[in-house]
Amino acid sequence: MVGPWAGAYTVHTGESGSSLTIVKTVTLAAGETTKVDLVLDTTIPSSASAQENSSAGKAPQLFDEPKFTVAGVAPASNSGGHGSDTVLRNSEALVRDTASLAVAGKPVTQNSRPGNSADEGNLLQEGAGIQAEIVRQEHAGSDDTADANGQGDLKLDAPTRQKRSELYHRLAQIDETLGNPLEAVHEYERAAELVPSEANLFDWGSELLLHRALEPASLVFEKGNQVDPKSVRMLIGLGVAWYARGGYDRAAHYLASASDLAPADPAPYLFMGKMQSAEAVPTSETIERLARFARLAPDNALANYYYAVGLWKSKQSAGSIDDAAASQIEMLLQTAIRLDPKLGAPWLKLGILYAERGDNMRAVAAYQKAIEVSPELDEAHYRLGLAYKRAGDEAGAQRELQLHEQLAKASAQKAEQERGEIQEFVVRLRDK
Repeated sequence: MVGPWAGAYTVHTGESGSSLTIVKTVTLAAGETTKVDLVLDTTIPSSASAQENSSAGKAPQLFDEPKFTVAGVAPASNSGGHGSDTVLRNSEALVRDTASLAVAGKPVTQNSRPGNSADEGNLLQEGAGIQAEIVRQEHAGSDDTADANGQGDLKLDAPTRQKRSELYHRLAQIDETLGNPLEAVHEYERAAELVPSEANLFDWGSELLLHRALEPASLVFEKGNQVDPKSVRMLIGLGVAWYARGGYDRAAHYLASASDLAPADPAPYLFMGKMQSAEAVPTSETIERLARFARLAPDNALANYYYAVGLWKSKQSAGSIDDAAASQIEMLLQTAIRLDPKLGAPWLKLGILYAERGDNMRAVAAYQKAIEVSPELDEAHYRLGLAYKRAGDEAGAQRELQLHEQLAKASAQKAEQERGEIQEFVVRLRDK
């Protein structure tokens, strides 16, 4: 809440047309900002439970009626609440990583089009066959299953629902591959309505997330977490959705919970590490889990690197980095480099660490190594340019700073192109 004028503000909650409940009253000074967290009570009344149990043979319903609207993509300068294009690009990369976790039917990106016209023709033919089969099944059961509202699926038996769900799921895969994400979202949704399994809900949620329909994706992942509380990837999906929405603490909590479910699974830690690389201050939950990752996987380069970054940022937020912490961070970065010499990011961080100590010579060597193994690291060129400038090498500084500008511009253009494709999809989905 932002109070443009000083005074007391009362927060109400409730559905349109129903009575409102007072949640909290806060007092704000002029221009003061505060946050109000609303916790929803998900307890099911006993009468509702009895009604649900009495309809065990019917298809489970995900939502009585969807009450969310898919919003357009926020501008780059306002995404995630930080005003940082780096954070936006990081969230988009995490979204793509989440989609890749799908096992039952991996959603593919819009760029993963068929390799040639023959492949596309085969997919179109398969899709047409599936659509014809769905229509045939619906007409075959119209006498005793359909109703005026098109809710005949409530009366389908479980095997029929399962078969039809599989048809919609495959149709969604085909449409996404052919570059029809709007249709794919609705078909994944249809598959999940028929059979709200962990696999169907995750595929639907990750497809929404892939196209930055963030609030609906969160709702679907929440439903998936209720269906299967032990699904690690569902918690990862929730974490990434909230990170992309700017809810960093909540995202960190979901990922910490995912790592607690499967401490030996590297996936939740890797998502945590990628998130905290773009965050100002990682949460204590994140630091604790990354420390565990480094203990459980001492031979994993990223485990050492991500823990080093988290420890560094947490110490900086506390005021300063003491000698003991600096030594530990340096050791972790050097371990990451020893385990994977082709990883540029640890070299970059090591260079920054040396620069903060005033050791410009070692900083330059580390930046040069970072660029050697990862030429696309635009920050390494920027840092090296500044180091050259401090050393009086104006020509070297100008060269590196120009390279940084070129790389940063190319990266921003690529991100903007992807963002435009996503926004076009979201607008189409909202309008439909």
